[in-house]
Amino acid sequence: MNIRSATERDWPQVWEFLRVIAKEGETYCWDRDLAEEKAYAWWWRPLPVRTVVAVDGDTVLGTAVSYPNQSGPGAHVASASFLVDPAFRGVGRALGNHVVDQARADGFRAMQFNAVVETNTRAVALWESLGFRVLGTVPEAFHSPAAGYVGLHIMYRSLL
Repeated sequence: MNIRSATERDWPQVWEFLRVIAKEGETYCWDRDLAEEKAYAWWWRPLPVRTVVAVDGDTVLGTAVSYPNQSGPGAHVASASFLVDPAFRGVGRALGNHVVDQARADGFRAMQFNAVVETNTRAVALWESLGFRVLGTVPEAFHSPAAGYVGLHIMYRSLL
C-alpha cells in the first residue's frame, strides 16, 4: 500500500465508496442522498487542503482530506476526514498516521475532529490509539438510522 496525493483520476473510485458511506448515514453529517458534485467540491479543494489516497497499484483503498480546522487565529489546529472503502478495512490506521505526520510537518500545533459519531466505535478506538482523546460529546447531535439520536465526540491531540 502507498499513500500519495490524490489526482483527478482517483475521483471515480473515491466516489464509489463515498456514495455508499453517505447513503448508509452512520458516520458523517452528510445528506444520505449526497450529490456527487457537492461531495467532489468538498473533498477536492486547493491548498492548504490536502487530499490523499491509499492505493494498492491502481486501486484506491481509502482517502483522507486534511485542512485547517478554523481560519485566522484558529488556523494552527488541523482537522481531517477519512473514508475507507468497506472492502479494504484496516487502511484507516495508515491514513491516520500519514495525516498526523503531514499536519505536524506543515506546522500545525494540534489536530481536532469536530464530529466523530459515538457509535462509530472502530473509529473512536482508532483515534484514541493514535493519541486523540474525547474532549466532550454533544448529546443527540447525530441521527443514526440504526441507533437513533446519538452523540458527536469532539476529539483532540497535540502535535507538539
